Amino acid sequence: MIKVIVGITGASGSIYGWRLLEKLRLQEGVETHLILSRSGERTAFLEMGKAAADFKALAHFHYPVEDIGCRLASGSAAMSAMVVAPCSIHTMSAIAHGISSNLIVRAADVMLKERRRLVLMVRESPLHLGHLRSMAALAEMGAILAPPMPAFYHHPKTVADIVENSVDRVMALAGTPVAGALEWEGK
Repeated sequence: MIKVIVGITGASGSIYGWRLLEKLRLQEGVETHLILSRSGERTAFLEMGKAAADFKALAHFHYPVEDIGCRLASGSAAMSAMVVAPCSIHTMSAIAHGISSNLIVRAADVMLKERRRLVLMVRESPLHLGHLRSMAALAEMGAILAPPMPAFYHHPKTVADIVENSVDRVMALAGTPVAGALEWEGK
């Protein structure tokens, strides 16, 4: 069983977390553990009209962001990967500096200390030097920084096509590749 934690923060781009949960739900042998921040709930409602209950219905398990005593806060819970989609700069910076003030940050910290896959879909632009230093620190700690940068080699026709490609790439990074995902094959 592949156990994937999905963290959703308040950064714009809640569609990434939504599609990730939808696609992981369809994969056999994958179990999802959702942590949705309060800001993530608000952004999801503003951007998609989705309530927290809608997101929770897609996950096998869900946890309050304040529950830093749950199983995801311990390395003894053998989680396979964690994806934060989208990942706010606030959350990214807290992870980079070990400030475990909520369950998303604590679970990410556990993934790093246990040398497990942590993928961050950082959503911010432009970036200042402090952001870049935090990103460099995370890369040095073993995190995978995967901002949702659109690819155009697959000739996307809609925003949904662009989202789909970004989510497929992140799923592969998390160890849950999607069969039939579009890949660059060269010319």
